[in-house]
Amino acid sequence: MIEMMLMVSLILFSITIAIAIIRIVLGPSMPDRVLALDMIGVNLIATIAVVSIILKTKAFLEVILILGILSFIGTIAFSKAIERGVIVERKRDR
Repeated sequence: MIEMMLMVSLILFSITIAIAIIRIVLGPSMPDRVLALDMIGVNLIATIAVVSIILKTKAFLEVILILGILSFIGTIAFSKAIERGVIVERKRDR
């Protein structure tokens, strides 16, 4: 029973990732696309966690941690680029 629920959750996570990819391609604005990328990151983390449970291994926990950190940094970078136009600001001393 639990195996079936885990498989259903994998199918639903893949559907939400597909919907987010459609939102990235067709999104009307840049913040919508950034939000869809963040949603893909969260769903990928959840998918990897479910796969880890199905395979009964802890080998994917480091992957989940790294993906979470990269997803967070990417969201912050895109948000800063939308707000200010640049990601890295350089202060010039003249």
